[in-house]
Amino acid sequence: MFLVNLGGKAQVPIISFSATSPFLSPTQSPYFIRTTQDDSYQVKAIASIVEAYQWHNVVLIYEDTEYGNGLIPYLTDAFQQIDVRVPYRCVISPHSDELTILKKLNMLRTRETRVFLVHMERSLSSKLFVLAKEAGMMSEGYAWIITNGLSSLLDSLEENVIDSMHGVLGVRPHVPMSKELDAFQRKWKKSFPTNKPHNKIGNLNVFALWAYDTIWALASAVEKSLNLNNTNSNALQKHINITNIGDFSGVRVSQTGPRLLQMLLRTRFKGLTGKLELSGGQVKPSISEIINVVGKRKRVIGFWGAKKGMFRVLQQRSAKGTNYTSTKEGFVAPTWPGNTKSPPKGWVIPVIGKKLRIGVPVIEEGYTEFVTIKWDLHTNEPTISGFSYDIFIAVLDKLPFALPHKFIPFMNSSRNCAGTYDELLYQIKLQKFDVVVGDTTIIANRSSYVDFTLPYTESGVSMVVKIKDDERKNMWIFLKPLSWDLWLTNGCAIVLTGVVVWFLEHRVNTDFRGPPKQQVGTIFWFSFSTLFFAHREKVVSNWSRFVLIIWIFVVLILTQSYTASLTSLLTVQRAQPAVVDVEELRRNNYFVGYQRNSFVRGLLIKQLNFDESKLRPYSTPEEYHEALSKGSNNGGVDAIFDEIPYIKLFVAKYCSKYTLVGPTYKTDGFGFAFPQGSPLVPYISKAILNVTQDFDLMQAIERKYFADQSTCQDPGSKIYSDSPSLSVYSFAGLFIITGITSMLSCLVYVIYFVQTEWHVLNSMHSGSSLSTRVTEFAKHFIKHVNERDQSCHTFNRTESNVGTVSSFNGSEASTDGNNLSNNSCYHDKGIDNIDTDKEDHEDNSTDYEQYIYGCA
Repeated sequence: MFLVNLGGKAQVPIISFSATSPFLSPTQSPYFIRTTQDDSYQVKAIASIVEAYQWHNVVLIYEDTEYGNGLIPYLTDAFQQIDVRVPYRCVISPHSDELTILKKLNMLRTRETRVFLVHMERSLSSKLFVLAKEAGMMSEGYAWIITNGLSSLLDSLEENVIDSMHGVLGVRPHVPMSKELDAFQRKWKKSFPTNKPHNKIGNLNVFALWAYDTIWALASAVEKSLNLNNTNSNALQKHINITNIGDFSGVRVSQTGPRLLQMLLRTRFKGLTGKLELSGGQVKPSISEIINVVGKRKRVIGFWGAKKGMFRVLQQRSAKGTNYTSTKEGFVAPTWPGNTKSPPKGWVIPVIGKKLRIGVPVIEEGYTEFVTIKWDLHTNEPTISGFSYDIFIAVLDKLPFALPHKFIPFMNSSRNCAGTYDELLYQIKLQKFDVVVGDTTIIANRSSYVDFTLPYTESGVSMVVKIKDDERKNMWIFLKPLSWDLWLTNGCAIVLTGVVVWFLEHRVNTDFRGPPKQQVGTIFWFSFSTLFFAHREKVVSNWSRFVLIIWIFVVLILTQSYTASLTSLLTVQRAQPAVVDVEELRRNNYFVGYQRNSFVRGLLIKQLNFDESKLRPYSTPEEYHEALSKGSNNGGVDAIFDEIPYIKLFVAKYCSKYTLVGPTYKTDGFGFAFPQGSPLVPYISKAILNVTQDFDLMQAIERKYFADQSTCQDPGSKIYSDSPSLSVYSFAGLFIITGITSMLSCLVYVIYFVQTEWHVLNSMHSGSSLSTRVTEFAKHFIKHVNERDQSCHTFNRTESNVGTVSSFNGSEASTDGNNLSNNSCYHDKGIDNIDTDKEDHEDNSTDYEQYIYGCA
């Protein structure tokens, strides 16, 4: 830093090929030139390795120097971006002795995290890895990553140090192979005498290559600067005379320094390390190598680039502009400490503590199906059972490793509950528990101090209310089967059918004739009596019969549907809630209940806007039942809010009296709680998925504690029906058919009348206007409808003697070809045996045959 400040004062470029600390920046010191990469560039490559193996915690081990501290902020930022925590930092002084370092390593060995990132210079890191091997920390299950400062100098380490680093991963700048580099390395080795076997000639590391390129860059810049300025080698106006370090008052400004700086910044050439470009005051970042120390070898297992991510070989780089990848497939599988190919999971159960301390809630009364604690009278040890406990044990069985544990009830000295669920979960924050197992709900405010697993139950908060009194006591229940619009439609259809039948029968049937009042009564009587098939009037017109057949079919379906629906209403109790929604509760100032010590109280106040004075806490299903039975007016409540698992248990127990209504308010269900950043959470969550998706296992556990929730446990239960009244839409097709039938029959009748009577009207009013003719035609039609059809047999039969056999001539017997569309009489041959009185037919008791005629 001193030289950088001195160069800035004298305006003389200070060039470094080994100063990698991010604390030194060309942007802050314009006359500082770095011909190497700063350490901050490698942090993303390191973060990619950590993310690829899904490690959630990393311990930083670094030296307590400017070099060591300089990279730490960049590492923590990079880890935060991928949700990786740094639970511990191990800072080691460069002057620490072996005993001090060994104590720190033993402390780390007792912790759960097994991923270590080392950022040290060569001398201190060599000592660290030798001692780590002695402490047993270079064995299977551990992961070690080293930064560029050490991985670039591996060739210069002693053999015993390299042996202790077996399985270590490292990141260093990549130097591409070239003919120039190969020739330079051969020339380098030839420059040493070969007749001395003890002289070991190592490969040139990247710092040596950067040094060589730096000399060429400086020489080239000086040459260009001298040629441009025609000056000699005097760089300063006066010699620098410094008597006090830090006192730059005697420093004079260089004449050639600014020009030399410009030449350096413009330098661009292909050196031994690749393309050298110093724009911005330092070498542009290049691709990094990911190396693996295996025995005495250092093999490259992959590469990393800012835009390309991780890849195995340079020829397989992804296209420019793609996002970088962070998967294990991005590089060759490394060899890990312990000479294994299995990647470390990154954590273990700590040596200190040995067993997980699992806190469980003490449920004194209420829903003990989830957690129950019983005390052994002889051993005075608790025995845990319940749905949540069995789920957790099943989850532990699904883990790929053993997890020693001990259950500890959350209680006071009297063995009573020591606090609320929030207070229980906060014990994890206070490091009194390692896990909490129970019916703990996953909600946002709790996630600020614990991490939850995936839920193992369905989620949500719902409302349960009382069922209304039995509507079978209603005196108007007979109107319930049909909706009001269906009643109205039925009435209109009945009247319409009666009018159509009267219209078609009036001229030919004496039952449909008489005074106007009599005819109106006949219309309503006939149409309504068809509902019960009790009509006594006979119809003689074929079109009337056609209409009546269709209408009776409709009536049959309607009456059967009505009868079935009314029977259901009278025999099956209907489940109608006394309160339909939250708005009704608030509008009527009803009291509502919730489970004591539950988060539901906060939901009612903050989200559903209930007045706190209208809330009443309860603990057991029996208290729920008593409060709902009383109602708000008698010291109880009109609704209970609770989580769905509890509500289902309550309704299954009292299914004849209560029902769920309203929407379900979203929550995340029940989950297990762990400390924030715990590496166990993803393993437990994955195991929970395996358990909850095992149908047979879940069904067995649920039956064990909840019995069968599909059946009602209430001995006074009844079958409920919640079917609505029948509507018009259900019978619309039938009404359309009978309407079309009636209209068609009337239309045919009118058309036939027009066809047969039009010539008569033309002859009577041939000179009249159209409107006059239409008016006269209408009068004639009304008159025609109101007249008897004397040609019809129904009237002839009335005038004939009963005792004679009706004979019919050819004209009477002949039928019109259009007898279904005209108003003339036709006959259907039938035989009625008429028994005459004995007084009139003593001498000749003969059965008389008579023909009955019908009119179209």
